[in-house]
Amino acid sequence: MPGGYGGAGTIPLFLPAGPVLGLPNTNQHNPQRVANYSRYWRQAWRIGLQVVAALFLTSIAWVLVYRWVSPPATWLMLERRAHAPVGKGYYGIREDGRRISYDFKGLDEVSPHVPLALIAAEDQLFLKHHGFDFNALQRAVKTNMQDGHKLVGGSTISQQVAKNVFLWHGRSYVRKAAEAYFTMLIELLWNKRRIMEMYLSVAEMGDCTFGVEAASQRYFHKPASRVTPAEAALLAGVLPNPLRFRASNPGPAARAKQRRVMRNMRRLGGTTYVRELIED
Repeated sequence: MPGGYGGAGTIPLFLPAGPVLGLPNTNQHNPQRVANYSRYWRQAWRIGLQVVAALFLTSIAWVLVYRWVSPPATWLMLERRAHAPVGKGYYGIREDGRRISYDFKGLDEVSPHVPLALIAAEDQLFLKHHGFDFNALQRAVKTNMQDGHKLVGGSTISQQVAKNVFLWHGRSYVRKAAEAYFTMLIELLWNKRRIMEMYLSVAEMGDCTFGVEAASQRYFHKPASRVTPAEAALLAGVLPNPLRFRASNPGPAARAKQRRVMRNMRRLGGTTYVRELIED
C-alpha cells in the first residue's frame, strides 16, 4: 500500500546488520594505516636508541679525556664570569673586574694539608666509599621530605666533582640524576687521586676564584704548596658557601668552621691519613 510501511518508495526504519553498500566499513582496520604506524614507531624507537647510545659514548669519552687532561673551564666558571652572584653572600665585585682565577694543580703540587682538610671538612669516608655516602643521602632525603621546597645534598667529594666539572649550575632532580650517573663514571674510570686533584683545582673558593692554587695566591699571597694546616682548614671550611664565608676576611662563623676542620684533621691522624692517596 503506497505510503505505508514496507510499501514501494518507502525507507525502512531499521537497517539490516552488516556493512551497507556504498559506505566505508569502520569496523575493519586499514592495513596500510597500521603498517605506517608500525613503521613510524620502529623508526622513532631506533632514533631514540641511537641518541641514548651517542650520549652514553660521549659521556664516557668526556670522562676519559679528563682522566689525563685538565678541564679548560667549567660551567660555573663561565657563569661567574658573565654574572656577579646576587643575593645572600654577594659582596660587591665590580662588573668590569670579573676575571676568572683558575690554575689546575696536581696533588703533588699542593701541600698535603689541603687534601686532608678537604676530606675532614667535606667527606671523611672519601677513601672508603665508591662515590656515595648512603647515610648522608638518607639524612638528605629525610630533610627534603620535611621541607618540600628545599633540595639538600649530602654530596660526597666524588659527587661534587661530578657536578662541578660536568654539569650546569642549579638544583633539580634531573641534575641530581645526572650527578649520580657521572659520579659512577668517575669512580669507575678515575682513581681517588684524580678525583681529589679535580676537586681541589675546580672547587669555587670565592667569587671568580676556583681551586686552592688561585685561592692561596689571592688570600695568602703564596702558592698552594706552602699552605699551612690552619690555612688549609680555613679554605676547606668556607667551601659550602665561599661567597658567604669569606676566606679573605673570615668572621666568627668561618673561624668556628676552621677550628672544627682542624679538630677533624687531627682526629683522622694528620697527613699520614692521605699518604696513600698522594702516593697513588
